[in-house]
Amino acid sequence: MKVRKAVIPAAGLGTRMLPATKTVPKEMLPMVDKPAIQYIIEEAVAAGIEDILIVTNRAKSAMDDYFDYYPELEDRLNAAGKDRELAEVRRAADLANIFYVRQKETKGLGHAIARARRFVGEEPFAVLLGDDIMRARTPVIGQLIQAAEKYQCSAVGVQQVATEALSKYCSVKVEPLEERIFTVSDVVEKPRREQIFSNYAILGRYVLPPGIFDVLEDLEPGVGGEIQLTDGLRRLCKREKMVAVDFEGRRYDTGNIRGFLEATIDFALDHPTTGPWLKRFLREKVREL
Repeated sequence: MKVRKAVIPAAGLGTRMLPATKTVPKEMLPMVDKPAIQYIIEEAVAAGIEDILIVTNRAKSAMDDYFDYYPELEDRLNAAGKDRELAEVRRAADLANIFYVRQKETKGLGHAIARARRFVGEEPFAVLLGDDIMRARTPVIGQLIQAAEKYQCSAVGVQQVATEALSKYCSVKVEPLEERIFTVSDVVEKPRREQIFSNYAILGRYVLPPGIFDVLEDLEPGVGGEIQLTDGLRRLCKREKMVAVDFEGRRYDTGNIRGFLEATIDFALDHPTTGPWLKRFLREKVREL
């Protein structure tokens, strides 16, 4: 079992980030010096992913343009001797083999994943949600791939969340397998309190078998009238083995203003250009409070 392909669902309307996302894809909003989605692609590449499919919609052609060559700009940078800027522009275009498909109707995450069937073929594949940026020593999707390859099964990335927050995520029924890895026997989307299995919720990272596509094709709409990937996972874990990885790392939900700002500040503090300045700036601001 070798995971070489990844799917990034990025077709959402970005309603939690309006009005900025009215005309700019939320995935293209800048975090320090590059768009949010580039962090996700870099995570996938660092984990050994070779081919990436981004599921978009009709309003997100900016992503296609960004991960392409721009000869006019590159010539201008080269003529001006701006070698560092030129290298960064070219690096974005050369990160991976990136493909695109449109989700023509907004029918949920499960429906978006189903659009990847032809791209995936008969291989296992990774899924990295476009809103979730991870900060970890070992790429989070790489942690899942290691578990999936070890146990020859699907894997989901989980962490514990507060009980009152589970209604925004899902709840996973788990049994310990080894340190930070569990066997999954059930999962429920946006549970009511009486439906909660545990405080472990799936947070934005998956390794799935090609068999998930047959499952998704048979699903009826679930919560919100949408095809829910979680409902597909519930069926899948009852048919075959699935593991949950309590991944090491910090997850940021950049689909909302607070999460986006938290991620931007943390990454800016670590950036060699902005870090020293930002630390001084924040100290001065704290003194003023």
